[in-house]
Amino acid sequence: MAVTILNQTIIMLILIMAGVMCAKIGIISKETNKDLSKFLMDIINPVVIFMSYQTDYRPELVKNLLLTFLLSVISFCIFISMSRLLVRRKDGREYEIERFSSIYSNCGFMGIPLVSALFGDMGVFYLAAFITTFNLFAWTHGIIMLSGEKDLKRALKVFYSPTVISIVLGLVTFFLHIRLPKIPYDALNHLKAVNTPVAMIVAGVTMSETNIIALLKKPRVYFVCFLKLLLLPTVVSVLFSLLGDAVDEQVRMTVIVAASAPPAAMCTLQCIRCGKNSLFSSEIFTFGTVLSIGTLPLIVQLTEFLTNLN
Repeated sequence: MAVTILNQTIIMLILIMAGVMCAKIGIISKETNKDLSKFLMDIINPVVIFMSYQTDYRPELVKNLLLTFLLSVISFCIFISMSRLLVRRKDGREYEIERFSSIYSNCGFMGIPLVSALFGDMGVFYLAAFITTFNLFAWTHGIIMLSGEKDLKRALKVFYSPTVISIVLGLVTFFLHIRLPKIPYDALNHLKAVNTPVAMIVAGVTMSETNIIALLKKPRVYFVCFLKLLLLPTVVSVLFSLLGDAVDEQVRMTVIVAASAPPAAMCTLQCIRCGKNSLFSSEIFTFGTVLSIGTLPLIVQLTEFLTNLN
């Protein structure tokens, strides 16, 4: 599996570089990239998630889906606790951004193509549980942490976002054994197929705005990326590996891959809204995305090794 992840991350890096080039030569503007990002988040990702539920109902799938929810909640609780312990409050330090970036991953942008490469639609089926958990935590705990305000009205919007709606519709069709006719099924499959290239090109255009030289001179960027990409995923990997055969291998690996993905692009968007240092957040996102090409295969390989020991 580590080789599969490595191959997929290299492919994604090439697509990211295509996005960087498109931005540098003016093919895709900043405004166009925002539209592409919205198209990806509001249309393509929900389609990918919905289509993962177009599978035959089996009791073990329901059991594994509930288990994925449980492991996802546990992983976020661990990340939140450890980030509070390791990222200390200090005057002049953007500790809220550092904590958010340490906790929340790009589980949609990066997670879907990676899990799909490993397990196909079944992996995305389980990943939907992690993405749901991510949305619930990020739009409550995450937003309150960044803004310092309890914006419950904004938090409630998560329940009627396109992603959550697609999960609800997918679950309904799964449990009621509803299958799409061939023509709409094939049409949605075409949309699903463009998820990876669009997501990586959007990431590349976003990263093109970052000053790499200035980024490399910031020690805190290295520290946050170390937490997000290596230390915290390793802790989760060790704990989940101890569960042995009690957890399905696809469930365990799906949660670990999603949790080990680079820092969420959502942090930058929310920093802009809250008036925080969006440049710093963007630098963490950029550096973390590049480093994840190497760290994700390492975490997957570690998980495989630890699981085989138990």
